[in-house]
Amino acid sequence: MNPVVAAGRSGPQTGPSASPGQAVRGRTALCIPRGMSIDAWRSLGRQIQEISSSSAWWLGDWLLYGQAEFPNRYKHAIAQTSLDYQTLRNYAWVARRFAPHQRHEALSFQHHAEVAGLPEEERGQWLARAAEQRWSRNELRRQVRVRKEITGAAERAVQLKMKPDDGQRELWQAAAVRTGKDLLTWITTVLDDAANSAPAISG
Repeated sequence: MNPVVAAGRSGPQTGPSASPGQAVRGRTALCIPRGMSIDAWRSLGRQIQEISSSSAWWLGDWLLYGQAEFPNRYKHAIAQTSLDYQTLRNYAWVARRFAPHQRHEALSFQHHAEVAGLPEEERGQWLARAAEQRWSRNELRRQVRVRKEITGAAERAVQLKMKPDDGQRELWQAAAVRTGKDLLTWITTVLDDAANSAPAISG
């Protein structure tokens, strides 16, 4: 009977045989020995997840080193990794945006990529919130998008609060009537005219 279970590939397995209780990692398969304990299986899963999550950071830092030390870094990187140019540039860009001490171990590389384009202070705040709330990458993206929409709407909506007394209101209303405008349009026109006629302030 075959002593191992192969994940991700069927048929006979080639390569090194599994030591008792240990999985054998290959390029195209993970060979897990029968009889592995549930704790060992869980530990193996955590190791795989950590490697998967770390690999993008490793590639990004590797590329940044190549950028500083060697010419034609992306040409050599593509040849070594079989990754396309744009993918490698994305890894390097995100790695450059976050110094090692700014990276959250509890969050994926993709979490960091979602906020990499924000100012540094905002990046840290969003990542801290995502870690605290245990947001997925998609939820972090949604939260950032909603905040941008709210901020954009607030910037577009300029509110001018005025509290004229009764005498001012009657005076303004009468002036608006004489020009054939409603009060709000008249006020806006007067303010625009005043702004356009105000003297420029030299530096």
